[in-house]
Amino acid sequence: MLSGKGFSKVYNLSGGIKAWKKEVAVGPEDTGLYLFSGEASAEEVIVTGFGLEMGLRDFYLSMQANVSRDAARSLFGKLAAIELNHEERLVDLYKEVTGNALTLQEFAKKIAEPSMEGGLTTEEYLQRYKIDKESELEILSLAMAIEAQALDLYSRAAEKSKDDATRRVLQQIAADERSHIARLAAFLDEQQALV
Repeated sequence: MLSGKGFSKVYNLSGGIKAWKKEVAVGPEDTGLYLFSGEASAEEVIVTGFGLEMGLRDFYLSMQANVSRDAARSLFGKLAAIELNHEERLVDLYKEVTGNALTLQEFAKKIAEPSMEGGLTTEEYLQRYKIDKESELEILSLAMAIEAQALDLYSRAAEKSKDDATRRVLQQIAADERSHIARLAAFLDEQQALV
């Protein structure tokens, strides 16, 4: 099932999900779904997704300003830059869907208030994942958990969408989140190799 969804490395876990010690989506099944009504248009979904990416970038930038180690500060900066790339991807997707070409700055004006990816607040993420904000490995683990939460949210929203075009956009954003997770996983592997 997973390999059919684009995952190239699939492992069986002895003991099932209870034995898993890494990132999983957390919270009730409806966590974050308030962001996407089943009636939302493809355009509305992209605007909401952009707000989530923007919120995560703001989070990483605020964390960057509040850590003392240069390595942690640099990593938060890299994660913020990655989120900016995600925002640009959504602006491109918006153009594909609507035919309207907007700059990143013009598109950002459509956002009422940035939110965090996955439907949780900054405080909820920090409470759930009590990380050492100075540890690169823990920072990357948090980033992976947030992306896993976002992938789960977009996948659930796609299942609940009543509009085919909106469902396709949500599935595309979920696929992008899957590639974000793969990129972070490769970076995490590099960091672990250095330890």
